[in-house]
Amino acid sequence: MPRYDAGSLADLEARLERDDPRFARSLASGRPIRPREYRRAGTWTALLVATGVLLVGVAVAHGLLIAAGLVFMGVAAQLLDPTRSPRGR
Repeated sequence: MPRYDAGSLADLEARLERDDPRFARSLASGRPIRPREYRRAGTWTALLVATGVLLVGVAVAHGLLIAAGLVFMGVAAQLLDPTRSPRGR
């Protein structure tokens, strides 16, 4: 049975603390939360707002609102992509 190097575990813990401090604190307290990659409430809200802007633009036949809604929907949809690179890299 292999013995784990305490140094590599400490490195893993330090990297977790650096990448997602909120998740690391929740693990230490014994009540884990979702990691950052799975917290998407703000993204869903942005997508709903963009959809609303698009629908209002269609309802009032205003081209600028339609264009803005489409652009914002594209940005919000890009944020939902699970394969996007992490922040800051």
